Amino acid sequence: MAEEKDQAVVPFEESLAELEGVVKELEKADVPLEKALELFEKGVRLSEACRKQLADAETRIEVLMKKGQRVEAEPFGPEEK
Repeated sequence: MAEEKDQAVVPFEESLAELEGVVKELEKADVPLEKALELFEKGVRLSEACRKQLADAETRIEVLMKKGQRVEAEPFGPEEK
């Protein structure tokens, strides 16, 4: 069952929440070394998955912002008034 979850695309928010849980566990002073290493590896995997999903979303936004024959990346933020 765990393998199925690894192969399926997990929503960004779920991965981020899980990563936050891993960080909280690692911040505890009483985590045994072996458990800390397992948590760290899991955190790296989750971080990479989140980074990839953010990069994919950025690419999709750039495509949607396509102007003419060029793609112009524009910073995302509140509009100035």
